[in-house]
Amino acid sequence: MADQENPVFQIQRVYLKDLSLEQPNSPGILLEQEQPSVDIQLGVEATPVAEGIFEVAVTATVQTKIKDKTVFLVEAKQAGIFEIRNVPEDQMGPIMGIACPQIVYPYLRGNVADVINRAGFPPVHLAEINFQAMYEQQQAQAAGQASPIITQ
Repeated sequence: MADQENPVFQIQRVYLKDLSLEQPNSPGILLEQEQPSVDIQLGVEATPVAEGIFEVAVTATVQTKIKDKTVFLVEAKQAGIFEIRNVPEDQMGPIMGIACPQIVYPYLRGNVADVINRAGFPPVHLAEINFQAMYEQQQAQAAGQASPIITQ
């Protein structure tokens, strides 16, 4: 009976949910000598799957351009299925917004670098992410604040 009350946090599976690569201006753009600009966008989403089972996905969009022409565009979504039970409700947000993405993100980083390398480009290594700061910023925006400010 006591086992039913203990918190449970288990990784069921980590998987690549979606991956796309586009090189709309190849081969001509590959002859350009100019350095491309790189734009990277990241996101986190959590979805209940069943009672106590959640899917947490981290998405990345990497777009490189020379002037107004796209060199390549990679969109990737790495997901994990997590069993989370007997956890206080006020801790669920941080678990799904910080702990789970920290587990999934390294797989996303590797897959993005690999697909870019396989496309014939030097790999783009996504930077380490502070998911706690990202989560706190999202919470502050949801509360209508720009960012948490501590005053004395």
